[in-house]
Amino acid sequence: MVSLDDAVLARMEKGGKRYEILVDPDLVDSFKTDANTVKIDEFFAMDEVFHDARGGERPTEEAIQNTFGTQDILEIAKIIFEKGSIQLTTNQRKAMVERMRQKIVHHIHSQAVDPKTKSPHPKTRIELALEESRYSVDPFKNLEQQIKDAIEKLKPLIPLSFETIKLAFKIPGSDCGSAMRILRPFQIKDGWLEDGSWASVVEIPAGMKGELIGQIMKISSQSEVKEM
Repeated sequence: MVSLDDAVLARMEKGGKRYEILVDPDLVDSFKTDANTVKIDEFFAMDEVFHDARGGERPTEEAIQNTFGTQDILEIAKIIFEKGSIQLTTNQRKAMVERMRQKIVHHIHSQAVDPKTKSPHPKTRIELALEESRYSVDPFKNLEQQIKDAIEKLKPLIPLSFETIKLAFKIPGSDCGSAMRILRPFQIKDGWLEDGSWASVVEIPAGMKGELIGQIMKISSQSEVKEM
């Protein structure tokens, strides 16, 4: 359950009265997309409706029923998000915008390369270009869509190429457990070798090369890797 300090207010006004709920800001987008994927005890700071959440003023059950036609907190939340708005303090908005910005920067850094050097752009370069492009990060907008929008803004400023590469790993059998969990999402094929080692061929965005190799070498310094 999100803490009261980290929760944000979602508010709707009807009949001269405010109706508020306290929710986890990081789950708002998931809730709007498909409320069934969000657990009540994770989404709400308190699974109650308020007239004034900070002051603890609660509406009567009759007022809730007349306003929303239900006592179901999930259905009430859907109505509030549809007809109301999210209230953020200045500090909350700044923190959420910065978290979203870092997710966008990290994705571009790990997925794209400079087509001339075949290496990822440093995060600082991406951050500066994003600032220069005047791209406005929305703390509640879908991350995937914002990444696409940000890339379009960045293309005139820095060269971006989204190439993929194939890497072949040979990992000692004693270390393969943790390595398997990391490589499985990208794996094309794998198999056991006669010496007891595990081999895996993966296909990944070129920008992920250094990060992925670093993760595997941290698990097993005896691992071997080559680009195919």
